[in-house]
Amino acid sequence: MSYKRIGDLIQLVDIRNENLSITNLVGLTINKKFIPSVANTIGTDMSKYKIIRKNQFACSTMQVRRDKKMPIALLKDFDEAIISQAYPVFEVVDKNIVLPDYVMLWFTRSEFDREACFHAVGGVRGSLEWEDFCTMELPIPSIEKQREIVAQYEAITNKIKVNEAICEKLEVTAQALYKQWFVDFEFPNEEGQSYKSSGGKMIFNEELEKEIPEDWEVGTLGDICEFIDGDRGVNYPNGSDFTAEGFCLFLNAGNVTKKGFDFNVCSFITEQKDNQLRKGKLKRGDIIITSRGTVGNIAFYSDFIVYNNIRINSGMLILRPQIKESFIYSLLRSYEFMKLIANYISGSAVPQLPIKDLSVISILKASEVIMNNFSEQVEKIYNIMDSINNQNQKLTQLQRLLLSRLATLEG
Repeated sequence: MSYKRIGDLIQLVDIRNENLSITNLVGLTINKKFIPSVANTIGTDMSKYKIIRKNQFACSTMQVRRDKKMPIALLKDFDEAIISQAYPVFEVVDKNIVLPDYVMLWFTRSEFDREACFHAVGGVRGSLEWEDFCTMELPIPSIEKQREIVAQYEAITNKIKVNEAICEKLEVTAQALYKQWFVDFEFPNEEGQSYKSSGGKMIFNEELEKEIPEDWEVGTLGDICEFIDGDRGVNYPNGSDFTAEGFCLFLNAGNVTKKGFDFNVCSFITEQKDNQLRKGKLKRGDIIITSRGTVGNIAFYSDFIVYNNIRINSGMLILRPQIKESFIYSLLRSYEFMKLIANYISGSAVPQLPIKDLSVISILKASEVIMNNFSEQVEKIYNIMDSINNQNQKLTQLQRLLLSRLATLEG
C-alpha cells in the first residue's frame, strides 16, 4: 500500500456566492462538523462568501496548536451551502483514486491532529500553513478496500445514531412521567385513578403561589441532597498530571453534557494524585451538575458506568441524594427546574451556580409511597438508557479502533 501527499490528491475550490443564490450559511466546529452558523451577518456582503458543495471539504488552519485539533469537515447533509471566506474549501481531484469519505476518516484520526499540531507554527496559538498541510501523507489502499472501510465505519455511525434516537425518546417519556406526577399532579391514587382529575384534594400554597396536593410539603433541594464541590487546593491536577488512561477519571467540561455523560474524550489521574485530593470523589448514585460556564448539565453515576473511580473538576458539583436518586435526577432534568436555573444565572457575565443558591431552590415533597412508586417506574427507563449508552460507548471505541488501523491496511 502506497502513501501519497495530501496535496497530490486535492485541489482548492474558490467559488463565491456572487449572485446571492445560496443562503444556507454554515460554520465549522473543532469536532470536525458543519453546523448552522450563528454569526451576525447584518450588513455583511454575502457575495464574498465561498460556496461549498456536497463531497467538498472546508477547514481552518488557524490556532491548530492551541486547540490541538484541526477543524476540518466533509459536506454531506446539503447539496450546497456557503461558508466564510476565511476557510479554505477543497475537493478530491480523482474519486477513482481516493474517496472523499475515506479521506475524511483519515482526517478524523487523533494521529492526524497530532501531526497537524506538530507542523503548526507561529507562537502559542500556532497556525498550520497550507503548504505544510499539503505535505502530510495518507495511505491509499485500493478503491474497493476504501469502500469497505467507509461502509464499516458508516454502519457503526448509523447504529450509534439509532441508539441516540431511542434514548431521546426514552428521555421524553421519563420527563412526561415526571410532569404527569409532579407538575400536573395526575399520579395514580389508591384506586389507580389520576389524582387531580378524579377530585383529589388540592390546597393553595402561598410560597409556590399555586395549588398542590393535600399532605404534600414544600422544601428545598438542600433538604434532600448533600452538596459536594471539587477540590480546589494545591493538589488540584494540572496539565502534566493528566493521561489518556489511568486509575481515576477526572471529569472535564465535555464529559457532562445536556444528554448526560459523554466519555468520548477522557483524562485520567494516577492513584497517587487521586489520594492527594480531599473532595470531589463520586459514589454510585451521585448526580453531577455543571456549575460554572455551561451551567445546568446533569449526569447520573449509575451502576452501568464502567469507571469505578471518578472525580469532578472545579466547575461541577456533586449532589448526593438522601431520598430516591431517580426522583432527584428526574427533578433536575425537568423543564421546570431548568427554568429556575435560567432565572438564577440570567445577567451573569460568567454564569455560575454556587451551592448557596442551588441548595435553597424550592421543591415539592410527596409521600414516600408516591416517591417509591414513581422511582420504580422511571428507573426502568433510565436502566434501558444506561444500557444503550454503554453500547454506544463500545461502538465509539470500535470506531476509534477502525481509524487507528487505517495506517496498517493491506489491499
